[in-house]
Amino acid sequence: MAAPPPDGRAARGEQTRQLIVDTALDLFRRQGYEGTTMRAIAQEAGVSVGNAYYYFDSKDHLVQAFYARSQDEHEAAARPVLDRERTFEARLLGVLRARVDSMQAYHEFAASFFRTAADPDSPLSPFSDASAEARERSIGIYAEALHGSDAKVPPLLRERLPELLWLYSMGVILYWVHDRSAGAAKTHRLVERTVPVVVRLVHLSRYRVLRGVVDDVVGLVDDLRGGAR
Repeated sequence: MAAPPPDGRAARGEQTRQLIVDTALDLFRRQGYEGTTMRAIAQEAGVSVGNAYYYFDSKDHLVQAFYARSQDEHEAAARPVLDRERTFEARLLGVLRARVDSMQAYHEFAASFFRTAADPDSPLSPFSDASAEARERSIGIYAEALHGSDAKVPPLLRERLPELLWLYSMGVILYWVHDRSAGAAKTHRLVERTVPVVVRLVHLSRYRVLRGVVDDVVGLVDDLRGGAR
């Protein structure tokens, strides 16, 4: 029998990769991150341990695959809002609602996983070098929400604001991890109550009287960037 075409092998390889990711997320939800081994993931997926390691060097790499998938889902959920809305408030509100809704299926996993991700020395931390690609993609959504809007922001703050919005979103996610309300209703209420405050602060940043505060915020972001490297 002739060898299958390369694109067929690639398709099967991607199917196997996605199977391993799906299986890992299911086990993480049921057994917790620490209680799940690569051997258990391979056994549950019906692949050899060597095959699992062929696609992912470790559990950490599986979590990075989860970050990438979660980011894909967030971008897809936010796209209708970004295509439709033009006010900064509507765009930011829509992007944050999409973030919460797109993650809801992973709520149990997130709660068990948070202890590991919260460790600042863990490669799974959203602030780690290993998470840089997912972090930059997420910041990019907030940059799009800002730059495609009607917001008028001082140039220096405009450059840093997407990162500040991402940090704000991380606070929302932390609240969501601990939210046990139906459909994350409390988290949605938090978003709806805080977005108008954030938008007002951004609009006020145009005024000269707040220029010193804006400079302080920009300086703080730069200091944090420097300390993280």
